[in-house]
Amino acid sequence: MRRFSVALIVGLAAITAPLFAQQGTAPFTIAETGQGFSRLDQAVAAIGNGEGTIVIAPGTYRQCAVQERGAIAFRAAEPGTAIFDRTACEGKATLVLRGEGALVDGLVFQNISVPDANGAGIRLERGNLDVYNSMFRDSEQGILAGDDPSSTIRIDRSTFSGLGRCGGDYSCAHSIYIGHYGGLEVTHSRFERGTGGHYVKSRAANITVTASSFDDTQGRETNYMIDLPAGARGVIADNEFVQGANKENYSAFVAVAAEARDNSSAGLTIRNNRAAIAPGIDRNTFFVADWSGEQLQMASNQLGRGISPFDRR
Repeated sequence: MRRFSVALIVGLAAITAPLFAQQGTAPFTIAETGQGFSRLDQAVAAIGNGEGTIVIAPGTYRQCAVQERGAIAFRAAEPGTAIFDRTACEGKATLVLRGEGALVDGLVFQNISVPDANGAGIRLERGNLDVYNSMFRDSEQGILAGDDPSSTIRIDRSTFSGLGRCGGDYSCAHSIYIGHYGGLEVTHSRFERGTGGHYVKSRAANITVTASSFDDTQGRETNYMIDLPAGARGVIADNEFVQGANKENYSAFVAVAAEARDNSSAGLTIRNNRAAIAPGIDRNTFFVADWSGEQLQMASNQLGRGISPFDRR
């Protein structure tokens, strides 16, 4: 599966400004050719089975797109100014991705809901995905991914706010929900104000969550901060966690193999994290609840009042 290189991402910044000057009002520009389009799906179709970058002008868009082929980067001309609002393709998400790979940089996804209550900013069905400098807010889910054990997902410097849902006739939605992928990496990102479900739920075989924050003080009916329901190997380190009052389940911050043992969890390392219960809340909970029966590595976690380090279930 193709993945965009760091050199390509950096190089795009140098060519973005002159392309917009040439294209005038066309909000979607293919960086490599200078072609401009009025609709995002037209730009996606123009790249086809190739590799290209769609640079998106500032604005709020009621548009969506499905990537069937190729490797495409969706990049805001100015991070945080390209906003996709209220629109989902195929009853799934603003971006439905099933090509060879995709990169999302600097976009905002908001107010996404669909009939099956799984509306997401990004629905990933196959291929590698890199997400940078993006925001997902006030929707049913932020990123929802299916199964692709040969591919990986990387999320960096992004925010997930006001996401998740439980109850009713549908299974829960989460800020991030990843199926059986090869790996999930989350770095330097923020999770806050959840509205149900888990903040990160991942069935990927390998997990990395580092240098990120989980602020549940304004959460409503939320569950675990990190749920690895099928187990996982990897690292959860250098994160900040605060558990709020309004919980559907406050029994643990991190859960390992609560539903199945599809993946080995041997050696999963959980270290140098800080966890606390919000002020004014009197309860007892566990930092990690483990159903895997395997040896986890825990060290140097700073735990606040009422939080015990570990519970073997």
